[in-house]
Amino acid sequence: MFKITKIEQQKNENRVSIYVNDEFFLGIHKEIVYMLRLKVGQEVDTEKFEKIVMEETYLKAKSRALKLLHFSSRTEKEMRERLKNYEYDEETIERVIAFLKEYNFINDAQLVKHMVKNKSLEKKYGKNRIKQELYRKGIDMNLIENTIEQEIDEEKEYENALSLARKKLNTIKDTDKRKVYQKLGRYLSYRGYEYDLIKKVIKLLQSEKESFD
Repeated sequence: MFKITKIEQQKNENRVSIYVNDEFFLGIHKEIVYMLRLKVGQEVDTEKFEKIVMEETYLKAKSRALKLLHFSSRTEKEMRERLKNYEYDEETIERVIAFLKEYNFINDAQLVKHMVKNKSLEKKYGKNRIKQELYRKGIDMNLIENTIEQEIDEEKEYENALSLARKKLNTIKDTDKRKVYQKLGRYLSYRGYEYDLIKKVIKLLQSEKESFD
């Protein structure tokens, strides 16, 4: 059996040093002292030691997660991967994720809604490009597709594609009309627009071109 012989305040007012049998054992967050009711003279066994270390690890992981979110919003999968990179164990990661979801620090549904709007309205990406980028972030495809269906107006997507196509058309120097529209089609496809929409846009541009010729 071991005994806590000193609990010493560190320079950081939120942390203390725990001494066991007159030897330094571990620096921990002060919150753990209150949570586990630690005090000088208390006898502790191996199970209690493990609990102290587990709670300290959890608080560190939670603090790191909140710092990561301060710089950028993240999906649940992204957060899990970052915490794994810092070599936190699975149980600690699960506790941190549960905390973040409970207090809405991570919310894939809200994040997807925001990203769909941003990528459609500001970056003028088509549905396919948006799906690919969000799926790579580890977001459930059903959530992606349902959000896209709700948030992207087909007429607005057509206007975006047409606007991009007109700008791109002015930069293509090829004199072969067939090659020009092939390049235009590949460009719109890269931007994530579907075949039928690309075909509709190119058909309109061709008719406009013919009316001026």
